Amino acid sequence: MDATIYYNPSCSKSRTALDALRQAGADVTVVEYLTDTPDRAELKQLIASAGLSVRDAIRSGEPVYATLDLDDADDDALLDAMVANPSLIQRPLVVAEGETVMARSPQSLQQIIDRLAAAQS
Repeated sequence: MDATIYYNPSCSKSRTALDALRQAGADVTVVEYLTDTPDRAELKQLIASAGLSVRDAIRSGEPVYATLDLDDADDDALLDAMVANPSLIQRPLVVAEGETVMARSPQSLQQIIDRLAAAQS
C-alpha cells in the first residue's frame, strides 16, 4: 500500500492524516510542500484529481491571500499564487491508488484508508 501525502509538519490535520495512514500500514511518501512545492502543472493535476476547484484548494485565511488581493482572482492567478506562496495550498492532500483526496475531515481520511485497505486485499 503506497500513499503520498502533501504535508505541513505544523498542521494538526496533516499530522493526524500521516499517523492514520501509517497505522493503516501504508508506505507513505511525505512531501513537505512548503519546501518541496509542486510545480504549477502538478498542483493543477492534484486539485483536479481531488475533484476540487482551484478556489476550494486555496487557504483564503492566510495573510498572504489578503496581501495579494486574491478574492477576485481567476484560477490561473490562484495557481500562480499557490506555487509562489505554498502556505496558500490547502492540506493535506493524499494520493493513493491513483486518486487524490483532501484529507481534512475524518470522513475523507477514512475514504483514503478504505481505498488502501481494499487495494491490499
